[in-house]
Amino acid sequence: MFKIARPLFLICETPLHAGSGDALGVVDLPIQRERHTGFPKIEASSLKGALRESFEENDKEIEINNQKIKVNELDPKGKFPIHVSNLFGPEEEEARENPHSGAIGFTDGRLLLFPVKSAKGIFAYTTCPQVLEKFLKEMELAQVKDIPKLPGQNTVPEKTGLLASGNNVILEEYTFPVTPEKICTDFAIWLAKKLFSNSPELSYWQKKLSTDLIVLSDDDFKDMVNLFTEVITRTQINNETGTVKDGALFTEEFLPQESILYSLVMASPEFKKDGKPAEDVMGFFEKGLSPVFQLGGNATLGKGLLRKVF
Repeated sequence: MFKIARPLFLICETPLHAGSGDALGVVDLPIQRERHTGFPKIEASSLKGALRESFEENDKEIEINNQKIKVNELDPKGKFPIHVSNLFGPEEEEARENPHSGAIGFTDGRLLLFPVKSAKGIFAYTTCPQVLEKFLKEMELAQVKDIPKLPGQNTVPEKTGLLASGNNVILEEYTFPVTPEKICTDFAIWLAKKLFSNSPELSYWQKKLSTDLIVLSDDDFKDMVNLFTEVITRTQINNETGTVKDGALFTEEFLPQESILYSLVMASPEFKKDGKPAEDVMGFFEKGLSPVFQLGGNATLGKGLLRKVF
């Protein structure tokens, strides 16, 4: 039974392709989406696999209980033996000899903010009431107490740089009448501090989110996330002829750079005799997680780099 839940925010440093393997539409390789809303997401299994790989490749030392240990190795003194297999569960061969579950779990990575090109301010962080209400429920599960009142639809912060003419915001080819409101200002500042305040080099993005958030209606947001993901046409060249290889033309969908998602990380005590408590498990996960890790396809093309924020 999980004892602790904490939010894990994921910021797309590069476009992300978490593939669905389901090409029913015009895009050959679409991204994962929620069935009932159509909003982009990251399956919990995809997120867990990427984080496990990040831990397995991470050989840095961290300090736990005044003791330095390597992230991807058992503590040689046996005093703090949290290992990747204890955290995420054993691999197939180890599972036959020592079956047990992992002590850490994840919910799906849900979309919180979606970047859309704007006539003013370069781009806007868009969201909607449905997304924010779901976010509030999940933050309550994680016992996050300081969330300000949620802004209503068609609102922006008071000092926004998105207004094109009057109280209108132009996103792509669509115009939205909006109302600058203090409630939206307070929420945008709170979220910006949550995501960027621990990294001074990201101060530009903290200021950007504080002013350039827009809460659209649920239907308008649904249109944004369906119409304005990145769809790239790719091909393969035949080295002998220098021309396109037969059957090698396909389209691939990406969640845009600067998209922001979140997941809940849940910890339980280790599933073994004298296992470490959930607090130690969560501490090991938080300290051992790399600031940036890769998820999804096209790693060799620099895609799928995610910045974590706890």
